[in-house]
Amino acid sequence: MSFSQEISRRRTFAIISHPDAGKTTLTEKLLLYGGALQLAGAVRAKKNQRNTTSDWMDIEKERGISISSTVLQFEYNGFCVNLLDTPGHRDFSEDTYRVLTAVDSVVMVIDAGKGIEERTRKLFEICRLRGIPIFTFMNKMDRPSIHPLELLDDLENSLGISVFPVTWPLGDGPDFKGVFDRIENKLHLYSNQGKGSARAAEQVTGADDPRIGKLLHPDYHKEWLEQIELLSMAGEQFSPEKLQCGDLTPVFFGSAINNFGVQLLLDFFVKHGMPPVSRNSNQGPIAPEDERFSGFIFKIQANMDPNHRDSLSFLRVCSGVFEKDMSVPNPRGGNKPLRLSYPQRLFGQDRETVEKAYPGDIVGLVSHGNFRIGDTLTQIPGLQFNEIPRFPPEVFATLHNAAPSKFKQFRDGLEQMVNEGVIQMFHMHNTQQRTVLLGAVGQLQFEVVKHRLETEYAAEVRLEPSPFTQIRWLPQGTDPDAFKGAYMGSNIRMAIDLDNNPVLLFPDQWSVDYFAEKNPDYKLLKYSPLQQGEAL
Repeated sequence: MSFSQEISRRRTFAIISHPDAGKTTLTEKLLLYGGALQLAGAVRAKKNQRNTTSDWMDIEKERGISISSTVLQFEYNGFCVNLLDTPGHRDFSEDTYRVLTAVDSVVMVIDAGKGIEERTRKLFEICRLRGIPIFTFMNKMDRPSIHPLELLDDLENSLGISVFPVTWPLGDGPDFKGVFDRIENKLHLYSNQGKGSARAAEQVTGADDPRIGKLLHPDYHKEWLEQIELLSMAGEQFSPEKLQCGDLTPVFFGSAINNFGVQLLLDFFVKHGMPPVSRNSNQGPIAPEDERFSGFIFKIQANMDPNHRDSLSFLRVCSGVFEKDMSVPNPRGGNKPLRLSYPQRLFGQDRETVEKAYPGDIVGLVSHGNFRIGDTLTQIPGLQFNEIPRFPPEVFATLHNAAPSKFKQFRDGLEQMVNEGVIQMFHMHNTQQRTVLLGAVGQLQFEVVKHRLETEYAAEVRLEPSPFTQIRWLPQGTDPDAFKGAYMGSNIRMAIDLDNNPVLLFPDQWSVDYFAEKNPDYKLLKYSPLQQGEAL
């Protein structure tokens, strides 16, 4: 197969949603229909059931939520599919945002009984800013749902995007009987198989099949036929061009837990989903067809395999061909190039050695602190892909090593958590003790850090809440001691980040505004000066 053919058959996408919309369940069922799993697991598995493939951390299995994004690669109908399951909870939004820099399409899962929720709206905005094509799956149609026409209106009005329902539901709740494929003009009738661990049994027929009248109340059957006709006459027409620009979303209805409508989504996605696209860099767009290898690190994860305790750096291949044992310049500097040995093809927690990878593929590189999130690996001299955004923390806590005899475990574990981007770390300025201050987007991140330090590194730690809620960076090169004459306020403190940049910590937004009013000569940045800082 030629290089261009390998590129065109790649489909790399993420699944996003509000918490509990069924994102991880849909991930499992896409793997089931893609032939990658023989039996799908349940998210909140009982002792005699399998855990989900994508949620592999102990804390994920305990809580039934996704905390870390997961990469799953499989072959389907001649396509190579890279599926990235992401955390739904807002406390882990940074991990989700980083994943969105590495994909070419997105599947957005919506709970049909709730409609558009706050987290869905936020993730959608990020996708629109990046121009990522969006496919929508209206989930949980096996439960009482909002009327499908209202769901479409909500999608259009709340998110400002055109919609094209590829499938249309036949009933909802206990009366959910299947979905109608508007493009193929076929009705897929399903038989409920309980937990949906295997492929759903279905019958394919037409919209005018007399059996439908026996499945539904006559009045609803008539209304359903009128809806199908109305959509054909007055609805949005499908446009691959508008989909690729992110201006139109194909909509599918179904029930992931019962496998209703999942295969229709998968078949349509591999046909119309985006192949790898160009990536922006300091040298302009880099096309996937460029024969020179390039890629960037968007995620780092330690201890996926408890037997090895290694660290995997997730690389998105952007151009050229990645080959095992190839050498690239060290992104951390130095004259000695890095040899990219032990590359892994990923399927959740499982992995196998990969010899070659193409644009769109995700490769796991076994690393020992060689990489940081946002690093560019390339054969193109001087190339750097646009930096992955780092969001300012919104909550803070002081971390203490509760067992001095286990300081090495404490230090190594904390260093790994920071390297993964799970947490941000600061040291208070002008204090006798080198106090460790952690910053996070959400409170649950602290629980993850504590849990992982204790279970993965056998460290004993204690967390104390900190009163700060706002952080501002100072311009690069600022001398922290230059602020001695500035009005600081009783609850404003100075700290140093890991890049040795000074930051100011505030208890609330009012304190930030008052400080700016009292110190107009000092410039404050919402983001690290190593990124594109915004002046206050």
